[in-house]
Amino acid sequence: MSERNSAMNGPPPAYQIIGENFTRAADLLKLPDTWRTLIRNPFRELLVQVPITMDDGTLRVFRGYRIQHNGARGPYKGGIRFHPVVELQEVRALAEAMTYKTALVSLPFGGAKGGINVDPRQLSRRELEQLTRRYVSRIHLVIGPQRDVPAPDMGTDAQIMAWILDQYGRQHGHSPAVVTGKPVELGGSLGRTEATGRGVSIVAEAAAEEAGFALRGSRVVVQGFGNVGSHAARILSELGARVVGVSDVSGGVYSSNGLDIGRLERYVRDESADGTLAGYEETGVESVSHEELLAIDCDILIPAALEATIHAGNADDVRARLIVEGANLPTTPDADQRLTARGVRIVPDLLANAGGVIVSYFEWSQNFQQSVWTEEDVQRRLREILLRAFMEARRVADEHRTTLRDGAYVVGIGRVVKTEQLRGVL
Repeated sequence: MSERNSAMNGPPPAYQIIGENFTRAADLLKLPDTWRTLIRNPFRELLVQVPITMDDGTLRVFRGYRIQHNGARGPYKGGIRFHPVVELQEVRALAEAMTYKTALVSLPFGGAKGGINVDPRQLSRRELEQLTRRYVSRIHLVIGPQRDVPAPDMGTDAQIMAWILDQYGRQHGHSPAVVTGKPVELGGSLGRTEATGRGVSIVAEAAAEEAGFALRGSRVVVQGFGNVGSHAARILSELGARVVGVSDVSGGVYSSNGLDIGRLERYVRDESADGTLAGYEETGVESVSHEELLAIDCDILIPAALEATIHAGNADDVRARLIVEGANLPTTPDADQRLTARGVRIVPDLLANAGGVIVSYFEWSQNFQQSVWTEEDVQRRLREILLRAFMEARRVADEHRTTLRDGAYVVGIGRVVKTEQLRGVL
């Protein structure tokens, strides 16, 4: 059973989660209904057919999306996801979340999201490149360095961003700033690949200190061992935390003494038959189900898979003291209430996984400046921005006597509203 299927036994879809989160913050901001309608509704929704010729000569038509939610604060910004569960409502919700996220961390961007309903693991490299280029040919008129800047997301990587750069350049001229998350050789930023995972580790350390325990020696569980989860696990391990459990779509592994994250990464990259944890063996390591992984007694739980993986059906099983959301919208509102009532602290996704878009902003800036920052500069500036946003969200949460999630949404939404007012939209 996949992580998504095991998590979706009743929880609401992503657009409903973002809607409830928005409503709580809008109530705290006392937003009139007119402003709620303006802020929530996307500026543009693009649905395109993406036909390609498969290696066997057959024609397949995939469905692609690009949702531009709000561009009041700057060019639309958001990843492109290649995944079988991609559909309109999910992309719409993720685009909206990007609007509030970029505002929370004070970036000059709006929010967008895109994707194709496809399992990239089932495509050959030629098919994947053809799919990417055809998708760009369908959306190129609505993206651009000062209009809409895509980035990697689930199922996409630096190579796919390179194809996007090249395809866009064929129609508009070479424009490195049209996309972020590119290979360094094509204008990508040092530190971009691990940026989201590093951001998770930065806020996890700050939140642990606030909660009264040290990161060093703490027990960590990571749900999702993709780009975000694997880098977060490795960096937290380097900082002295003990990562006792990780999982991916194939299942999970657990060791009370702590897992060798480097060995796990090498297995998934070089030895696994399908690029997952399936079949991993090591002395002292046992296999666990997705349900068992969430129930492991730990200090920090990092959900870094898909949306709604922590919901009313499993929230009571969670035994973590602190949850740091590496994925987008991983906790449903009802689960949030149950966990908060039990004293579990939650660092919301708007803040916890903002490292990727922050370093994407650094990359975009470097492209315009035609300069290259050192990795040390990237990491230093990333830490400064995330910790400043953490403190601001905490201050607002304390003012309203509410959760850090509500505080983060109030800050983000409030900045979008202020910008719209300054632009004279109404």
